[in-house]
Amino acid sequence: MPPAKKRARSYDPAKTRAAVLAQFGNVRAAVHTLTPEQLALPTRLGDWTVRELAAHVTMAVETVSRNLDREAPPKAELALLDWPFATAARASGIADDTRALAGANADLDALYARTEQRLTERLADAPGTRLLATRTGAIALADYLVTRTVELVVHTDDLNAAVPGLDVPYDRQALAACTRLLADALAAKAPGGSTEVRIPPYAVVQCVEGPRHTRGTPPNVVETDPLTWIRLATGRTAWQDAVADARVGASGERADLAPYLPLMR
Repeated sequence: MPPAKKRARSYDPAKTRAAVLAQFGNVRAAVHTLTPEQLALPTRLGDWTVRELAAHVTMAVETVSRNLDREAPPKAELALLDWPFATAARASGIADDTRALAGANADLDALYARTEQRLTERLADAPGTRLLATRTGAIALADYLVTRTVELVVHTDDLNAAVPGLDVPYDRQALAACTRLLADALAAKAPGGSTEVRIPPYAVVQCVEGPRHTRGTPPNVVETDPLTWIRLATGRTAWQDAVADARVGASGERADLAPYLPLMR
C-alpha cells in the first residue's frame, strides 16, 4: 500500500452524511422496481447477479452501523487517502459475504428498509471523530463516510450498466466526494506536478513526476467527466478504450495514466 504523500482535502461532514443517505435512498428506490428477471441479470462484477450486487450495496452501508455498535478502537490506523489502496486484500471475503447475504435475504425491500433505518439512527448522534474498527483499519467516521460515497456511486453505476433503462440518479454531493477522493488517490499514487488531471466540475489534481508546471497552459493535460474517471479508477474501463472512444482527452508526453490505473478494484 503506497503511503499517502498528499494530505486529504477536507469534506463537510454534514454534507457527506446527507449524501450517503441520499444515494442509498436512490438505490433503494430503484431496487424496489426490479423484477425477478432483472434481478437475475448478470453484472460486470464477475459472476455476481443484479440481486447479489443489490445486496452488496446494503452491506457496504451496514458496515457504518455495525462498526458504530462496536467499541471504538484506541487510535486511527487508516488515513482517508490510504483507503482506496487497502481494499484489494478484502475482495475475496467480500464476495463470499455478498453471496451469503443475498441468499439469506429473499426480500430485498425489507433488507434495504432495515439497513436505512439503522444507518439513520446510528448517524443521528455519532460525532465525525468517532473511530470505527473497520476491516481495512481503524478510521474516523467522517472519513469512512467519504469512502461510502465511493461504494455507493461505483455500484450505482454497476447497477445502471447491468439493467437497461434503470437510470438510478446520482446525488451530486456523493458524486463529487467520490470523484475527489479517487482523484486525490491518483495524486498520492503518482506524486508530482508535471500533469494536470481535470475532472470538471469536481476536481483538478497535479500528478506524475517531471517538470512542474507553474503558469500558463500545462504541457500535459488529462480531462474527462466524473463517471468516466470513476470507471477508470476502479477498473471498469480501460485507459486505452476511454481515450479511443474520446471519453478522455489526453495531451502531452506525460499524459498517459495507464501505468497508474486502476487505483482500486
